[in-house]
Amino acid sequence: MQKRGYKAAVISGLSSLMLSTSGLLMAQQLTGDYPIQPVAFTQVHLTDNFWRPRLDTNAKVTIPYILQKCREEGRINNFLVAAGKKKATKLTDFPFDDTDLYKLLEGASYSLQEKYDAKLDREMDTLIQIIGDAQEPDGYLYTFRTAHLAHPHEWIGTRRWEKDEELSHELYNCGHLYEAAVAHYAATGKKAFLNIAIKNADLLVKTFGPDKLHIYPGHQIVELGLVKMYRVTGKKEYLDLAKFFLDVRGPGGDVYNQADKKVVDQTEAEGHAVRATYMYTGMADVAALTGDKSYLHAIDTIWNNVADKKLYITGGIGATGNGEAFGPDYDLPNMSAYAETCASIANVYWNLRMFLLHGDAKYMDVLERTLYNGLLSGISLSGNRFFYPNPLASVGQHQRSAWFSCACCITNMTRFLPSMPGYIYAQDEDDVFVNLFVSNNATIKLPATEVKLTQQTDYPWQGKVSITVDPVKSAAFALHIRIPGWAVDKPIPSDLYSFISTTKPAVPVYVNGKKIDYITDKGYAVIDRTWKKGDKITIDFPMEVEKVTTIDSVKADKGRFALQRGPIVYCLEGADQQDSTVQSIVIDTNAVINAVYKPDMLNGITTLTTQGYIATREPKSDNALTAKHTITAIPYYSWNNRGSGEMEVWIPYTADAARPKPQPTIASKAKVTSSARGKLMTKAVNDQFEPADSKDQSTNYLHWWPAKDTTEWVQYDFDKAYTISESKVYWYDDKPWGGCDLPASWQLLYKKGDEWVPVKNTTDYEIAKDKYDSVQFEPVTTTALRLVVQLPKNDASGIHEWIVK
Repeated sequence: MQKRGYKAAVISGLSSLMLSTSGLLMAQQLTGDYPIQPVAFTQVHLTDNFWRPRLDTNAKVTIPYILQKCREEGRINNFLVAAGKKKATKLTDFPFDDTDLYKLLEGASYSLQEKYDAKLDREMDTLIQIIGDAQEPDGYLYTFRTAHLAHPHEWIGTRRWEKDEELSHELYNCGHLYEAAVAHYAATGKKAFLNIAIKNADLLVKTFGPDKLHIYPGHQIVELGLVKMYRVTGKKEYLDLAKFFLDVRGPGGDVYNQADKKVVDQTEAEGHAVRATYMYTGMADVAALTGDKSYLHAIDTIWNNVADKKLYITGGIGATGNGEAFGPDYDLPNMSAYAETCASIANVYWNLRMFLLHGDAKYMDVLERTLYNGLLSGISLSGNRFFYPNPLASVGQHQRSAWFSCACCITNMTRFLPSMPGYIYAQDEDDVFVNLFVSNNATIKLPATEVKLTQQTDYPWQGKVSITVDPVKSAAFALHIRIPGWAVDKPIPSDLYSFISTTKPAVPVYVNGKKIDYITDKGYAVIDRTWKKGDKITIDFPMEVEKVTTIDSVKADKGRFALQRGPIVYCLEGADQQDSTVQSIVIDTNAVINAVYKPDMLNGITTLTTQGYIATREPKSDNALTAKHTITAIPYYSWNNRGSGEMEVWIPYTADAARPKPQPTIASKAKVTSSARGKLMTKAVNDQFEPADSKDQSTNYLHWWPAKDTTEWVQYDFDKAYTISESKVYWYDDKPWGGCDLPASWQLLYKKGDEWVPVKNTTDYEIAKDKYDSVQFEPVTTTALRLVVQLPKNDASGIHEWIVK
């Protein structure tokens, strides 16, 4: 039977979206597409207590908050300057800042479809007018060039597009423009924004191509946007250009932006994680619409590489901050895990596409893991504080921020959350896929009949799920209900992680109260029957607490396990532990763990408690001692909502893996002040956390970047007067990637009365990387010591740890 066409289908780069607006531009049916189609979020109404409040917070708090920040931080001003409505000598920090406004409009458009807001609708019209005024007559839209500043940004180049393979982000801006314009058109039926996008896309078609300009996008996403434009307008040249941008990429370029090989020759995830997964998503879109099997082979191979070797237990991807990139195979550090929020969002998009191509539940398993953990951790419960990286361990150096100068993750969350209901269901003719478990009411049109599905569940806290099936008329069709991998002893679809527990029995499924036998196909329980109004399916997924271990190749997790219950990964946070420390906790692999739902804690969570041990150090000895204590774990996504503090996902089950709390020292007890701003940075210099080397980013450090060739200082005020005669400093140096180098010189001053007096050093002030540099001096008795640092001429400097003896 030939597959049914979906004239108005738009598979969003960050959502499943089907245009429901009348007057669609596209008149003809697409010749090819994904074999499985998502059920649009506009057809799914959430009624649950987990996701529904988050969508409401996004609409009521996050969108207005980000709109205000776009005003305060100059995002809107950029367009006004480019349009000649305002004068300025400088725009914002980055040429991709235009996309913050685009992503805000995209998220607002999705939110408008969830619940209409007349004021928001009017505000969007105003912003779109401002954007249109900044567009040049031929369709070019890039405020950093059109503003014609006397001193333009160094990234943009002297001519259009010439630096797009590097840093200009011109095509990246276009991609987000298209996604926002399509979303707005879908939500309102208004064409003003879409016409701006069409004018811009037509310019790209005139400019790039086999017989025209050969440039690939330095930061991928224009490919996704062009596919959406094709879906709405039916202009095949948009799809052709998306494929051209992929095919013209590599070889000979940088690994950083996946241009070292042709895209069809790539076999592993490499480089900048967001760029990579946007590209893989774009390849899936183009493959679905063109039937290019070489694309399919490449992204299948790359997906296996990620699932087998590069995926965090939270679903996060991108292990290193150096290039915000994938690391080598099995390199999954915890404290320095980058796992950018944008990368988690992109990972969700990519896995959705892989499911739509293959119909395999394993992709939805990864999607769900990312959704509930690595992605959701990126935004606070209040909806107005954010994470950029999402580490899996902390000694207190991480704190949610109100804004970032590079605000990509903040605005990405805004556009993602309203689209979340679009990931719950999908269909292939008369086959309906139930992929996520959330209380909702959904209406799905099948060839056989229209059917309403009503889910009732307290997932993810409880495993019972009830689905009421109400077809308009009795009809035969199949429901494919995902049996999560975690419910059948498979944390993820590879051997990277495994449960310590024994094998679980098959998950029982009931129809109208009677247990049924069912076939399993690609991870789905398939129930194919003639359905009548009121039929009810019941599933009760096991909700045992699981201890997760990883293979030996992941050195960072040796001697450790993680806790998981249902789809939720847990962590230990200092706020719940004795002395607010977690790095010294040890829990036996046989420990009994109890789950208790606490409705008044962190907006309602299930906590885990067990008996563990606190590793300590005997004074003047390295011998580890232990004291038994009650340990509490909370969902990973909810950490850092009570202030900064220690956190750990991977819990030691051997004393060797723990970090016993060091004994206090003169330095660790001292009050720290510095010419560097930031409480978390000043805490770093005496936190007693030993760096692996000078470039170690696994814990916090103090730095003076972007200052250069200045004199800076750090000061210890002791709790009483001490006689001291030696000091050691471990410098932070992230060359060649970063902007911190060893200092030009350093000096110690001690407080004598009201004056600062240089110590009389008896050895040279050492300056070398990857070690403690020491100086000895004639003994002085003082209540304060100051470290004065002369920064090098062309770089900043930083400090990991400062010891006083």
